[in-house]
Amino acid sequence: MGEASAAAELERLQIDILRRISTLESSILPESSSPSLPDDESQTVSRLSAILRSGGVNDFSFKRVAPDYYDWPLESRRDVLGASSVDHLCKSIVLVNTQASSNVLDCSDRNNSKYYVVVVQYTARFNAEAVKNFLYSLNEGKIPKKRFNLRLAPEETSIELTGFEHNSVTCVGMKTSIPVCDGGVVILDEAIAKLRPDFFWLGGGEIDLKLGVRTSEFLDFVKPFVFPCS
Repeated sequence: MGEASAAAELERLQIDILRRISTLESSILPESSSPSLPDDESQTVSRLSAILRSGGVNDFSFKRVAPDYYDWPLESRRDVLGASSVDHLCKSIVLVNTQASSNVLDCSDRNNSKYYVVVVQYTARFNAEAVKNFLYSLNEGKIPKKRFNLRLAPEETSIELTGFEHNSVTCVGMKTSIPVCDGGVVILDEAIAKLRPDFFWLGGGEIDLKLGVRTSEFLDFVKPFVFPCS
């Protein structure tokens, strides 16, 4: 093994050790029924925590991660968050219906919205066709199927609608363009609802901030559409 290869292998081992130490430290902290907040509680954490509590969500946790978190394999992300499995790692993506009728401009009709936020697992492959078929059936065939064509929204559109940058999008505390409670336009992949234990992780409003939440409380608060979409 050359010097460069040996140095790279040593660096990899050192990073892995640091991640394991972080995971061990998390595992020995005393359990608490109160929400877990990072030491450097930011304005985002305070705002989203208040929104969650006001919606009856009490079992949640925010965790700050390293700047290069998204360069890590899923197993390392799982370990540093203390997630139960890689399947418990999820993301929120903003979709736009590119074939919506000209009078459909916003999210006022959750059955026929211009935009949807979908929460899916990192280990799953999102199926836009499943969303198309669901919305067509939801509208009882009154809207032609050709009027549903869900595509990933451009990044600038996602930021404008949610207020969150790429890799920080969460479906809590978004801008009013995409309401999230009492009939909002969030879709949760059914596979997430079936996870055990029922506590999953997603973006936390900042690129290096992650939010873990009890699935049952999330469902009661957000009231998303739940169906297989991966």
